Amino acid sequence: MADYEAYEINEADIDKVIAYLKTVDPEHATPEDGIAFLEYYQTVFHELSHTLSDEEMRKLYDEFAKKRGSEN
Repeated sequence: MADYEAYEINEADIDKVIAYLKTVDPEHATPEDGIAFLEYYQTVFHELSHTLSDEEMRKLYDEFAKKRGSEN
């Protein structure tokens, strides 16, 4: 994984999270909450990559790929 580039939070992602928060928790749909949400899940996924087996990670990816495929 030498070509791995660390994720950097950007305005477009913050805007998407704010839009989502407006639907589920309007009181907390602020740029600060959007950034906090992205930072939290960045940490969660990083931790998962260290605790899940390759097979478990593959299962998560396969679930994602199946869902993504059904949306197209």
